[in-house]
Amino acid sequence: MKRLSMMLVLAAAACAATTSVPAAPVSAHPFNIHDLVMLDRVGDPQLSPDGRHAAFGVRSTDYAANKGVNAVFLLDLGGGNAPVKLLDGGSAARWSVDGKSLFYMAPAGGVNQLWRVDLTPGKHGMVLAKPVQVSHSALDLGGFALSPDGKRVAMTYEVYPDCADLACTKERMDGEASDKSTGKLYKKLFVRHWDAWASGRRNQLFVASFDERGQLPAEPTLVSRDIDGDVPSKPFGGMEELAFAPDGQSIYFSARIAGSSEPWSTNFDVYRAPVDGSAEPQNLTAANAAWDAYPVPSPDGRTLYYLAMKEPGFEADRFAIMAMDLASGSTHEVDPQWDRSPGSLSIAADGKTLFATADDRGQHPLFAIDPSSGTVRQLVGDGTVGGYAVAGNTLLLARDDLKRPADLYVAKANGHGLRQVTHFNAARLKDTKVGDVEFFTFNGAGNEPVQGYVVKPVGYKRGKTYPVAFIIHGGPQGAMNNGWSYRWNPQTYAGQGFAVVTINFHGSTGYGQAFTNAISGDWGGKPLEDLKAGWNAALAKYSFLDGDRACALGASYGGYMVYWMAGVWNGPWKCFVDHDGVFDTRAMYYDTEELWFEEKENGGTPFDHPENYERFNPVNHVKDWRVPMLVVHSGKDFRIPIIQGLGAFTALQRRGIPSEFLTFPDENHFVLKPQNSVQWHETVNAWLKKWTAAPH
Repeated sequence: MKRLSMMLVLAAAACAATTSVPAAPVSAHPFNIHDLVMLDRVGDPQLSPDGRHAAFGVRSTDYAANKGVNAVFLLDLGGGNAPVKLLDGGSAARWSVDGKSLFYMAPAGGVNQLWRVDLTPGKHGMVLAKPVQVSHSALDLGGFALSPDGKRVAMTYEVYPDCADLACTKERMDGEASDKSTGKLYKKLFVRHWDAWASGRRNQLFVASFDERGQLPAEPTLVSRDIDGDVPSKPFGGMEELAFAPDGQSIYFSARIAGSSEPWSTNFDVYRAPVDGSAEPQNLTAANAAWDAYPVPSPDGRTLYYLAMKEPGFEADRFAIMAMDLASGSTHEVDPQWDRSPGSLSIAADGKTLFATADDRGQHPLFAIDPSSGTVRQLVGDGTVGGYAVAGNTLLLARDDLKRPADLYVAKANGHGLRQVTHFNAARLKDTKVGDVEFFTFNGAGNEPVQGYVVKPVGYKRGKTYPVAFIIHGGPQGAMNNGWSYRWNPQTYAGQGFAVVTINFHGSTGYGQAFTNAISGDWGGKPLEDLKAGWNAALAKYSFLDGDRACALGASYGGYMVYWMAGVWNGPWKCFVDHDGVFDTRAMYYDTEELWFEEKENGGTPFDHPENYERFNPVNHVKDWRVPMLVVHSGKDFRIPIIQGLGAFTALQRRGIPSEFLTFPDENHFVLKPQNSVQWHETVNAWLKKWTAAPH
């Protein structure tokens, strides 16, 4: 971590928002993958208690080192000053209760620790004291949350459950690292999850109190005692899965008890535990066998709000906003008429408004929900709200769309007066050109309305036609929304001269739960009907699409659909690109790790219902494959293991179909490293251009 000098004055004139950013290209050019990987990624907005200052994270790219670099920035929302870089190497900055300090995570001696930096107003900006390390634990800090009174901090560490303290886990890890034998004996699943083999360690929740010097003990108190599960959940859970009670004496968190059923269970529950570890956690939602998570207590401490699904074993069921009376334990649904599934939850300081984001017809807005009536109103609409914070009458949010990456915006708490306050990539994007976007609607399967969008190629000219990249989203319960992506970004294809068409077929999110549910058990049915109808509708509506020079490409479920289309709908396509797709649905059940997904999507196990796994199995149609295909599959993808991609490539080669196989041994279900991302895009673009080149 870069150490800052004592009493460094953070004057806006001394440090512009684009510090350390390479100069923008000198000539105008279509947006490309090199532009994409070098963009600053703005996120994690946090408001000071008085709503005057914003702290937020920015991830820049060190291309030579092939990694992202985190920093914390500060912005005075009361003036026209530019953001200033507060800390190099820090992340997850959170304001102290009095707004005079920021806590954050950063390495110390190679171990991730909690730090504090004190801030005081100065004549030319905030005055920054020297950062102080406040935790001194033997293990990497996974995440933290401050108590409402500022006296305690919740902390997560990955530990061996049978260890009495963090030092025990560190000692055991060191011993394993020096052991000459490499065998690992497993007695239950998960053996591996997402991109890591099971180590025997669990994420667990601890609480520690600050002493009079603001320091934390090396050994915090374990509060998730006897919880055989991960807090927060793996692989993507965060501190949104826990919350202190308003009085700071107890803490709420969600967890799934592992036992022997973890790979086929979605039964997360919300627990309450005393912060001093004096009692075992109490399960508050045991009556619901489905997913309960994201606890948010009301400011008066009387009500616990949380999100809950109704169907066990289904990860894409609608999340309902629930309210629990903590005195009686009775619960009711706050928003039964709102047919959307929020992915987060927070509450205003007065307890009169809940906030949540959710997919909604191709957008991902921020909503306000009245907890007493269930009335829902949209606060910020078009585009994608990727993070937000509320303090008093001030709303701060990170927002992006299909034409621009995230920046910060502020508005009143009712959503009025929205204005952009950061422009992090303005210089870099000034001389790049992107394609225009238009959503369209058509009648799909069952004559129901289905939405898609097109992106015009950069340099579009009326009267000309252009080759097409037909992108199929994954999930399958997901959507191609009006949002910026650092992986499947339509603008990287538009910049190469391709028009882009994508369809939010049955199974997509943001169109009501019945629409989302429609894909389960019907992977190759209604979604394929929608893709066919959407392709025909796009060709009829947009004369610039060259239907004779089109390639289809997709990842995960989108990759499955590419394999399925290769056998049952290959007529329109000059080439296919498949990234981490399911090639053999029956084998997939035994290859993957999260079995609840396979069992829900196929109506049970393959040994009980083999016909369900064979109904839409691409491997059964290899004899009808004929279109050239690029297969991409990575070595650390345990969700859809690499054997699926190798099997497809073997089929292509044996059939004599032009084909290539690209693999990344060090990547998971996503390709994340900057130089790997560039190689991925350059390989895909070359494949598309090869097979869609105009005849001479």
